[in-house]
Amino acid sequence: MRKLVVAITGASGSLYAARLLHWIRHLRQATPLEVGLVLSENALTVWEWEVGLPFPEDFPRYDRKDYFAPFASGSAQYEAMIIIPCSMGTVGRLAAGLSDDLIGRAADVMLKERRKLILVPRETPLHAGHLENLLHLARLGAYIVPAMPSFYSRPASVEALVDTVVFRVLDLVGLPVAQAARWGSEPPSTSV
Repeated sequence: MRKLVVAITGASGSLYAARLLHWIRHLRQATPLEVGLVLSENALTVWEWEVGLPFPEDFPRYDRKDYFAPFASGSAQYEAMIIIPCSMGTVGRLAAGLSDDLIGRAADVMLKERRKLILVPRETPLHAGHLENLLHLARLGAYIVPAMPSFYSRPASVEALVDTVVFRVLDLVGLPVAQAARWGSEPPSTSV
């Protein structure tokens, strides 16, 4: 059983989280996955505004102040954590080592246990403080995967564009999606 934590913060970019959960559902058909989900205080508000759909109820969701959640301890053996989208406020707190909620605590566990912590920041422009915090987290071992989609697959929809980032995140976790376009593969035939 693979164990994964997904955290969603109140940064704009809830569609990235929605697409990640979509593909995790797809991957669960072939791979046993235990997924713990935690949301920041503003995540639901942004989700409702941007995604326009009710939040899915098919993943166990933990309160952001629930320090008894299994992934609040390294002994629970969760192998990776994805924070998608990751607000700059969350980045700043993580860089400072603050564990003031379950997102911070679980991220701290990933770093101290040398497990995968994948941050998908969605902010622009970035000031020097943002960049310094991201660099500090990268030096601690976090993977920084900015929400910067690729275009070589010629994505035909917003979802396909978002998936170019989500597929990279899933690759880092070791859960590749067969539908992912790969560099060097033939892009679809479309006219511009």
